[in-house]
Amino acid sequence: MPELPEVETVRRGLAPVMEGQTIERADVNRPDLRWPFPMHMAERLTGQQVERLRRRSKYILADLGSGETLLIHLGMSGRMLVSGDPLGRFVHDHPAPEKHDHVVLHMGNGARITFNDPRRFGAMDLMATDGAETHKLLADIGPEPLGNGFDEMILLEAFRGRKAPVKSALLDQRIVAGLGNIYVCEALFRGGIHPARKAGRIGAELVKSLVPIIRTVLEEAIEAGGSSLRDFKQADGELGYFQHSFDVYGREGQPCKRTGCDGVVTRIVQSGRSSFYCPVCQR
Repeated sequence: MPELPEVETVRRGLAPVMEGQTIERADVNRPDLRWPFPMHMAERLTGQQVERLRRRSKYILADLGSGETLLIHLGMSGRMLVSGDPLGRFVHDHPAPEKHDHVVLHMGNGARITFNDPRRFGAMDLMATDGAETHKLLADIGPEPLGNGFDEMILLEAFRGRKAPVKSALLDQRIVAGLGNIYVCEALFRGGIHPARKAGRIGAELVKSLVPIIRTVLEEAIEAGGSSLRDFKQADGELGYFQHSFDVYGREGQPCKRTGCDGVVTRIVQSGRSSFYCPVCQR
């Protein structure tokens, strides 16, 4: 599933052709994805101006002139693809419709935004913009790791007395928003923390050091265009390439990249997910 950097990359790709533009027509080609679409979704989107495109955790939120917000979740294989972009950043010709083009937004500037999702694990919903944070998918999400609401004291308090492994704690969206398996593995490597170590047993200074590390890992991934794993693509169709910079993720059996370390990257399974780490560097 795309993590925060992938979703932020898609949001940034969509913003220039959606913000301030009107959805002249919305085509909704099936009744549902992971869950049923809201009633009359096509009619509620058609004719609305996209006033702002923002992100909350792994969700893209499009605030509309109608006072509603379109929530978009990419799921496992969802892609938002742009064609006909008048800014000249994407391919101008609209491609022929594909089998899994489930929602298509025809913008007033000539751009076409296509939500394509072969596995249909993605989602879309409409909600009132005022109070959107109370939506069932957003209500319990913690602070954004790149925002001012995420700091050392927040993480210290979240870890205090916690018996769960630190890997599981950082994946808990109630503690911090948007982190997934990839970037937690990378952050823990940079912090020198074993993924199975109990969160509540990590010293305060080490916990505090994780905050800037997490931010740096995410910022580097966003700058690189997100990670390309399986189906993820940016809004312009290009694959991300941060995966070429992974220190541990997916590198089982390969030498540790840290200078002077003779460790070999190891993989363990935690709660059904692979954790990659260096047993020498991470304690």
